[in-house]
Amino acid sequence: MAESNLSFILNKPLSLSFEERPKPTLKSPQDVLIAINYTGICGSDVHYWQHGAIGPFVVKDPMVLGHESAGTVVEVGPAVKTLKVGDRIAIEPGTPCRHCTPCLAGHYNLCDDMRFAATPPYDGTLAGFYTAPADFCYKLPEHVSLQEGALVEPLAVGVHIVKQAEIKPGASVVVMGAGPVGLLCCAVAKAFGASTIVAVDIQPARLEFAASFAATHTFMPERVSAEVNAARLLKESGLIGGADAIIDASGAEPSIQTSIHALRRGGVYVQGGMGKPDINFPIMALCTKEITAKGSFRYGSGDYKLAVELVATGKVDVKKLITGTVKFEDAEKAFQDVKAGKGIKVLIAGPNEK
Repeated sequence: MAESNLSFILNKPLSLSFEERPKPTLKSPQDVLIAINYTGICGSDVHYWQHGAIGPFVVKDPMVLGHESAGTVVEVGPAVKTLKVGDRIAIEPGTPCRHCTPCLAGHYNLCDDMRFAATPPYDGTLAGFYTAPADFCYKLPEHVSLQEGALVEPLAVGVHIVKQAEIKPGASVVVMGAGPVGLLCCAVAKAFGASTIVAVDIQPARLEFAASFAATHTFMPERVSAEVNAARLLKESGLIGGADAIIDASGAEPSIQTSIHALRRGGVYVQGGMGKPDINFPIMALCTKEITAKGSFRYGSGDYKLAVELVATGKVDVKKLITGTVKFEDAEKAFQDVKAGKGIKVLIAGPNEK
């Protein structure tokens, strides 16, 4: 087993490099050491690379990128009872403090002191080795590949969003944005029993994929008012009176505005995508239709476990999202391809992956 820890580093905006770092050691008897096998590229990784910050999180020192990872346990702390060396796992990349009010209320994704991989100042998982608490590592069934394991992270995001949307059997749901998270929201909504699932995007290829993946209907908006787009969406999708729930996975202002107008009275709106900090919002429609509006941030208790189960049972086929896998030394090219909008999910093999 290699003693070095080759890592993919963001030095500052637009500056990436590879660096040999010391292999991490276990800091707690409850921790495990993981050899990283595969890592997906998230939009947040690309945003940090391009801009060096997301909201209040600013890259001030060199930081290892990556947080969508699966790996193999190579060392366990003396108090670990649930995992052993050789276990293949999906890594939940955020560790909460476990003591603050949100944590104690069961909402650890809202932790006041979350240590989240590849969110400044914490290093990410695009490295040879990474340590994590054993209870935030999820053993993969034998028939689930490590490549699929790397997709558990964005799937858990989709699980949390769809839970926030309160999707029940027979529900109608519209998903704005057919990127990876939007597609996974469609798939989770289908697994939860939604009968009408409308994928919305401005790229025909994405809509074509969404129709083959999980959506029952697709819709391409035009450069018209939000009210006009909403009316046409409902008519073409057969949603008389509006959708039960609408998820925005785009962060685009026109999509958000259209969502509010396309919801039924008493419907649920969930904001899953991040866009501009402030937008023009149809607050009158929100009020008069008595819409429930929610945010959605990462994932909470039970979301990762359910994501693994959805993959293991075949209810969500994440393999279809994988565009390809690149070697670790080609990580920067993979980032460039993702920024250019090529493919859906590109995986980077770990430096020790042969």
